Amino acid sequence: MKKLIWLLLALPGLSLAADGGWHSSATGPALSNRGVQASSRPLSAPETVAGTITEVVWRYTLSTPAPAGLQVRLCSESRCVPIEGASGSTRGLTNVAAGETLRFIYQVEGKGRVFPVMQVVSNEVMVNYQ
Repeated sequence: MKKLIWLLLALPGLSLAADGGWHSSATGPALSNRGVQASSRPLSAPETVAGTITEVVWRYTLSTPAPAGLQVRLCSESRCVPIEGASGSTRGLTNVAAGETLRFIYQVEGKGRVFPVMQVVSNEVMVNYQ
């Protein structure tokens, strides 16, 4: 139900900001050590997508509260942008090919263990393009 509400809230932006859009979701990595980057599974567009990105709406869900020092980047094949918070939107990937695969990159600053282990339960993107 939460996913449906999130999608409905994001849809008005789709119709106003872009000629098209695509959505993808996947489970994420687990982080048990600080200072180590972990990538989500690829979030891919349908093969028929053409054009360039105008905006990306994102959301990720963690199994535990975010540890101090958590850094998250949203990356295409050609560019990465830092994102803040578990949900939001960015225009930082504007003009990237709309068909490029996206990934979330997670890292907890520092050294030592992350306790409890942080599991990324889900990663989601909604990509607007024209």
